[in-house]
Amino acid sequence: MSLDQRFFDYLKQRIGLDVASVGPAIIERAVRQRCIALGMADNDRYWQRLLSSQDEQQALIESVIVPETWFFRYPESFATLGRLARQRLAEIGSRRPLRILSLPCSTGEEPYSIAMALFDAGFAAHQFKVDALDVSPLSVQRAQNALYGKNSFRGQPTDFRERYFCVESDGYQLSERVCGQVSFTAGNLLDPILLASHEPYDFVFCRNLLIYFDLKTQQQALDVLKRLTRDDGVLFIGPAEGSLLNRLGMRSIGAPQSFAFCHNHEPLPAARPVLAELKPLARPKAPAPAPVPTPVSRPFAPRVQAPVGQKSASPVDGPGLLLEQIASLANEGKSLEARAVCEQFLQRHDPQAEVFYWLGLLSDVQGQTSEAQGFYRKALYLEPQHSEALAHLAALLASQGDEAGARRLHERAARNGRSTQSERKQ
Repeated sequence: MSLDQRFFDYLKQRIGLDVASVGPAIIERAVRQRCIALGMADNDRYWQRLLSSQDEQQALIESVIVPETWFFRYPESFATLGRLARQRLAEIGSRRPLRILSLPCSTGEEPYSIAMALFDAGFAAHQFKVDALDVSPLSVQRAQNALYGKNSFRGQPTDFRERYFCVESDGYQLSERVCGQVSFTAGNLLDPILLASHEPYDFVFCRNLLIYFDLKTQQQALDVLKRLTRDDGVLFIGPAEGSLLNRLGMRSIGAPQSFAFCHNHEPLPAARPVLAELKPLARPKAPAPAPVPTPVSRPFAPRVQAPVGQKSASPVDGPGLLLEQIASLANEGKSLEARAVCEQFLQRHDPQAEVFYWLGLLSDVQGQTSEAQGFYRKALYLEPQHSEALAHLAALLASQGDEAGARRLHERAARNGRSTQSERKQ
C-alpha cells in the first residue's frame, strides 16, 4: 500500500473522489501543502491531525478542490431551461414558484446564471427560486459575496454583465436582484439524506462531477439526484456524462447540446404552447478564443497541457490558436464547429493527443460511442498519460458494462500519476 493510500481512501469516502480519475499527484501535493502550512515534517503526524480536526479535514478538501467555472457555460442548457421553465409554469400557474437546484455550485457562477437566464426569459422574481449547494464552505462564502473577476466571464458575449453587474475596484459585483433569487448552503451529494426535508426540484443542475467517481459512487450519487429531481423534472449534466446516465436509469430529453435528462419511466417532455416567446440569450457572431486551451470543466485541479508542437505556421492557423478555438467552441456547445477546427488542425499540423481527445469528447456527447472510443485510444497512443482521455474512456467502458476494462484504465491512470510524482521528487 502506498504511504498515502490512507489519504486517497479518506477523500473517496468524504467526497467520492476516485484518485485514478485525477491522478495521485494532486492529492499528494495537497497533503504536502497542508503539512508545510502546519509545520509538520511527515505524513504520519499530519494523518493524526487530520483525524482529530474537522477544520483540517475541510482544509484538505479545499486544497484538493479547484473551482473551474464561469457564467453561462454551455449556453444551450440555459436556453433549454428557459423553454422548459415556461412550459412548467404554464402547468402549475401561480400555485408555487419553480424550484431549481445547482450542485456542486462552486463559487456561484452556475446558479447565478440560472437566475439571470430566467430573468432574461421574462420570469418575475416570485416565480422561481434557486437553491445552490457545494461541499466547500469556502466556495459557498465566495458565492455569497458575489464579487467576480474577468475569468468568470468567458466563452460568450458579456452583455449580461452590463445588465446585472456593477464595476467595483476589485471586480464585478452582482446585483441584489439576482443574489436574492439564490440560497446557498454547504452540503455533500453523497449524503443519503441530503435535502431530505425538501420537496423535489423541477430542474437540477449537476455537471462535470459524476465522471470523477467510480461506478459504485456514481450510482450512489445518482440515487440522490433522482430523489431530488421531480418525476416530471429534468436533470442537467456535463457533456461527457450522458452515457453514464443512460446506463443508470435516465434518458435524454433530446434537446441538442443541453445535456438534459429525465426519469426513464416518464415520457419525454413534449413541446407545449408557451406563455410568450422566450427572449433568446445573446450568441456570439464569431467564436471568441479562450485564453488558454482547457479540457472539460472538472472540480479538481486541471491537468497540465502537453507542449504544443513548434511546426511553422501563420498566427491565424497556428496549432496553439487552433487548440484554443477548439476548446472555446466545445465549451460553448458548438460541436460541429469544434469538430471542423479539429479536422483543420489535423490537415495542417502533426497529430496531437489533445485534438483526438476533443474529437473523442465531441463524439461522446453526440452518442457516437464507438467513434469516441477510437479517438480516445488515438489520444492515448500519442500521449499515454493523458488523464482526461483515460478518465473519459474508462467512464465510457463502464457505461457499456466493461467494468474490467474501465478498472484497467483507472489503474493505469493511478500508475501514471505515481510515476509523475516520483520523477518530480528525483
